[in-house]
Amino acid sequence: MKINKDLNAASASAIVLGILQTGESYGYAIVQKVRELSAGEVEWTDGMLYPILHRLEADGLIVARWGESETGRKRKYYQLTLQARPVMEDDRRQWQTVHAILNRLWAPEASPRSPGCAPAPAV
Repeated sequence: MKINKDLNAASASAIVLGILQTGESYGYAIVQKVRELSAGEVEWTDGMLYPILHRLEADGLIVARWGESETGRKRKYYQLTLQARPVMEDDRRQWQTVHAILNRLWAPEASPRSPGCAPAPAV
């Protein structure tokens, strides 16, 4: 399954911030964590991730520093700022609300039609 481009874009900042709440990380590790968390269903590319990291940095939600990897290569590490916490809490509430709405709509006991909606066509 491939996640819709719009859904991927809408959720990306919240996912990155969520990953960084456990500690600093770097681009490739973030991409790998998304793959792991989604059981391979979501595959991000560098071209998708780095604009998000740059925007979060410009918004003051993360900071970056250059460091060295275990192999001695330069690597850019990202971590949350204090300003990220209230944004993450707000994101969490919003996503939980959307999740609850969709669960109610898709629940097996949900009525196939709501007041004011046309009846579903017979199959």
